[in-house]
Amino acid sequence: MAASQSVLLTLANRNFAGVDVDELARRSDKGVVILEGTAQDFGIALDAATLVVGTGDLSYDADVASALGVGLLVLADSEQRETYVARRAGELGATLVGVVTEDGLEAAVSTTTVARQVMSPVVFESWLLNRARQADAHIVLPEGEDDRILLAAGELLSGGVVKLSILGDAGEISRRAEELGVDVSQAQIINHVESDLLEEFAVDFAELRKAKGVSLEDAREAMRDISYFSTMMVHKGLADGMVSGAAHTTAHTIKPAFQIIKTVPGASVVSSIFLMVMRDRLWAFGDCAVNPNPTAQQLGEIAVVSARTASQFGIDPKVAMLSYSTGTSGSGPDVERSVAAVKEARFLDPELVVDGPLQFDAACDEGVGKKKAPDSPVAGHANVFIFPDLEAGNAGYKIAQRTGDALAVGPILQGLNKPVNDLSRGATVRDIINTVAITAIQAGGK
Repeated sequence: MAASQSVLLTLANRNFAGVDVDELARRSDKGVVILEGTAQDFGIALDAATLVVGTGDLSYDADVASALGVGLLVLADSEQRETYVARRAGELGATLVGVVTEDGLEAAVSTTTVARQVMSPVVFESWLLNRARQADAHIVLPEGEDDRILLAAGELLSGGVVKLSILGDAGEISRRAEELGVDVSQAQIINHVESDLLEEFAVDFAELRKAKGVSLEDAREAMRDISYFSTMMVHKGLADGMVSGAAHTTAHTIKPAFQIIKTVPGASVVSSIFLMVMRDRLWAFGDCAVNPNPTAQQLGEIAVVSARTASQFGIDPKVAMLSYSTGTSGSGPDVERSVAAVKEARFLDPELVVDGPLQFDAACDEGVGKKKAPDSPVAGHANVFIFPDLEAGNAGYKIAQRTGDALAVGPILQGLNKPVNDLSRGATVRDIINTVAITAIQAGGK
């Protein structure tokens, strides 16, 4: 998610009388892009000096400027308004390069240079949807009876983000979608208990699990379960990934994946990360959802796969193995486990930038990192944080979410042969949309 190298500006009032945008751009030797106020604005590709003309909605234009990595220049209608507009623009978190009236506009456009990119939930979610569109993936949603699934499906389909299969009764889903005011006609609706695929899937599942004593009749019964049927769709290549859990437990969602899709070669554990989206930064926290008490070997493996997953989402991974100790400042079995975990991670991936044990402040704060671990390649610059156990990880991501205004995107499951992701039963429509986009990106990276 690197910032553009163009010289760019956003004008937050394109309707100001007397401003000829085309002439302004010509005199400043720039091209012109006119924002339309849609999500696609965040994905504009800019490879030359360009004047980006905003919508007039200061909040929207500030987010677009951040997403594009450009300075925000605000055109005020009077000198008296400059102070207020400057304060409001600053509150929005974009890199403000100036507030001018018409008299100073041309000079500002000609001299302003590119600003650094700013991260925010709006910016990240827009980037996520654009990446998912590029993946061109097909995702199955087994919980078609849930209104949140239908609302999310309608938005995903209307935005061309993914192709979808939804499990449920076609007539009932169409009726409920119409009541909700969403169009899911582009989705493939499958009544799995009446599908011709059920018998084929049962035969395949019985073969997969025959060593466990699963009979064909047992397999037929299993395939009547939405999670088993949709997981088999992924296994057979009829879908690229699955998202479930809005109305079912985590175990109900991922148990079939362990039995059918299984783990990638060499993986001994399935784990998870959360993407933590904050102003100015994007971090990954793992494992915060699956493994209660990982061993040193498992922690090392989690570090490696977490770095690989993080890199799919624009993070250049620098991995910190978290502990109550930095280096040899503390002692005990947990510190020794962290040391062994770092050794395992470096064995599995010699190119990985990883270090530990590191306390959280030493991992993320450059000043503290220099004092506590001056020779560390990670201290002060970490962006992938591996917690020592589930208790610490779950608490850590929720503290950041609730007190640091972080958007927590996940959990993202990792280590499976094909992507299956679990939703919280309290998931919002936006959570579902984000998780489907993540699953599409994972599928596109295979």
